[in-house]
This record gives sequence, C-alpha cells and structure tokens, in this order.
Amino acid sequence: MNATMLTFLSVLIVSLISFVGVFTLAVNAERLRRILIYLISFSAGALLGDVFIHLLPELVKSGTFTLTTSLVILGGILLFFVLEKVIHWQHCHMPLTKHHVHSFAYMNVIGDALHNFIDGMIIAGSYLVSVPAGIATTIAVVLHEIPQEIGDFGVLLHGGLSKRKALLYNFLSALAAVIGAGVALWLGGRFEQIESVLIPLAIGGFIYIAGSDLIPELHKETGAGKSLLQTLVFLLGILVMIGLLLVFE
Repeated sequence: MNATMLTFLSVLIVSLISFVGVFTLAVNAERLRRILIYLISFSAGALLGDVFIHLLPELVKSGTFTLTTSLVILGGILLFFVLEKVIHWQHCHMPLTKHHVHSFAYMNVIGDALHNFIDGMIIAGSYLVSVPAGIATTIAVVLHEIPQEIGDFGVLLHGGLSKRKALLYNFLSALAAVIGAGVALWLGGRFEQIESVLIPLAIGGFIYIAGSDLIPELHKETGAGKSLLQTLVFLLGILVMIGLLLVFE
C-alpha cells in the first residue's frame, strides 16, 4: 500500500512539472538558457547517480542480475533511441498560420506521452524494489523533466498551438505517467519480479538520456569557468543520490 501511494504521488508530481513551461514566458531567453544549462548538468549527474548508486546495486543485491539483465539494459537504450526518432521524424514545411498546426507538434505530444508512460512504469518499478530507489528515481525523472517540458512547450508553440492549448496538451501527455504507473503496479501484482525487467529498462533509458541528450548539451559551453561550474553541479547531482542512500540506511 505504501509503495502504491508513493508511486501515484510521485507520478502526479512528475505530471505537474508539465506546467513549468508557462514560467518561461516571463523569463528572458538568455537568462533561461543560463539557468537550464546548470539544471541539465545537475540532472545528468542525478540520472547517472541513480543508475550506479541505487538501481544497479538493488539488482545485484536481489540476485537477479544476469546476462538477460544486460540485454534488457541495452533494450532500454534502444527503446529511448527509437522514442526520440518517433518524436523527431515528422517535419512540416507549411508556413505557420492560425488555422494550421504543424504535424510535428502532434507527433511531439504522442512521443512525449509514450515517454511519460514509460517513466511512470519506471517509477512504479523502482518503488516495487524499495522506497529509497523509488524516491531517487522520482527525483532523477523530475530533474530531467523540467528542461524537457520547457522544450516541449516551446515546440508546441512553434507548431502553431496557442499557449493555453500547448499547456493543456503538455499536461495530458504528462498524465500518461499515471497510466504507466498503474499498469506497472497491476503487472507487479500478477507477475513476480516484474521490477527485474522495469529496472534494467530504466537503467538503459537513464544512461541514454544522460549520455545522448544531456551531456552533449554541456559540451556546447567551452569556457573554463562555465565548464568547471558545470562539473561541480554535475557532481552535486551525484552527491544528492549518495545523500538519499545515507538518509534511508
């Protein structure tokens, strides 16, 4: 019961992150970019910290880490690679008008909903392993979702949606996390050790997101001072994951 309540509370918080896009309208674009680059650094550290400090050790401790586990991790990397392809493969070259919404905006909503559905399953699977793993994974997902939702909001506006519709569609796609969590908990009640599949998928997905999406963004800043600060914030994300481990021991 505690795992169920914490799961749905966590995915609800993750879903509400979709409204963060509205705050970008009141922030100078250059200031927002400066803030986001450090949030991305922190998020990359937290995602990798969750993988190597919480999720992998839990699998090893449970005795379920096998060659199949490694294959599922690789499957998670492939799954998130394909998800990104789904989101980005649609392009429309018609001029923007009030009566035309670009197809890539709808594809972004569908792709993001699928991504959020998987996030919900991952969060639920983490809570099925342990409460500390669930909380750590929720924090890692939230940190990753903030810059992603800001980007998604911008894509929907660029695609021709009004601000109100962009926020609504973003929120509806975010609610897919609740459905994903419900499906994972339902499966967990009917199949033993379903988390032994969900956790490796999470590990693969988090490694892909950190290595393919977040860290490359950090390499776009080459100044010594900014690079040093990014490194420190990256390490802070890892330290937060270590701190969670110490708190729940």
